[in-house]
Amino acid sequence: MVRSKIRIRIVAIALLVAPFLVAVWAFGIEPGMLVVRHPRMELPGWKSDLRIAVLSDLHIGSPHVGLDKLRVIVEKTNAEHPTLIVLLGDFVTGGPNGRRAGGFVEPEPTAAELKKLHAPLGVFAVLGNHDWWYDGERVGKALTDSGIPVLENKAVRVGPIWLGGIADFWTREPDIAGTLAQVTTDDPVVLITHNPDIFPEVPSRVSLLLAAHTHGGQVQLPIVGTLITTSKLGYNAGEFVERGRHLFVTTGIGTSIVPVRFGVPPEIVILTVGRAR
Repeated sequence: MVRSKIRIRIVAIALLVAPFLVAVWAFGIEPGMLVVRHPRMELPGWKSDLRIAVLSDLHIGSPHVGLDKLRVIVEKTNAEHPTLIVLLGDFVTGGPNGRRAGGFVEPEPTAAELKKLHAPLGVFAVLGNHDWWYDGERVGKALTDSGIPVLENKAVRVGPIWLGGIADFWTREPDIAGTLAQVTTDDPVVLITHNPDIFPEVPSRVSLLLAAHTHGGQVQLPIVGTLITTSKLGYNAGEFVERGRHLFVTTGIGTSIVPVRFGVPPEIVILTVGRAR
């Protein structure tokens, strides 16, 4: 009888404490973490391996992601020696109509830190919905003034591939056809954009689409999985293949709306794209 009562008390205490511990982890610990992931994708027609660092949704000024954290992100990314670095938007934090969230950081100091990124084939960016809600022209200028080209419906030759940037699906006018019209050879094409929901419109001519925006839902529960995603088509995180077309979605680094992450730690992605075996 005594042992039974002790067990009941232990279970009761555990049930009371568990939600508190989960909240501490989700709001106070995991959003401040930083993992480096090394996925590999094998694509038809690809000639040799290419290491692409994918960074997105920095939301500098959001809880856990200030300029000090950005310096760590830059150092860790450079330490991976990627061949190419792409930045997939949402550099600032805030909401529609220019509304700023607490801890807001202007884009110029952020761009100055991102200028320290190094890769043989360069560093390229697209803008996200939060950047345009704030001031996309200013964010873009801060990046270009720091030597980081912003590809808005524009394609450029980068080493052995063509790299095209597609404007944000929510706030701008994506022009996939116009961007691909700038490609003048048969070499592989990689497109970068912020929102993954343009994927169904991407033709098979494109080897790979890299996107972000979703934060991986920010919360993924065991068994249940992701509770909410901002992708209306379910492109929440990771690799997707449809009709021979390939998409990779990063869960990003910062947070928006609610400063929480559970089961979806902030990530730097070092994606190796290689030849199909």
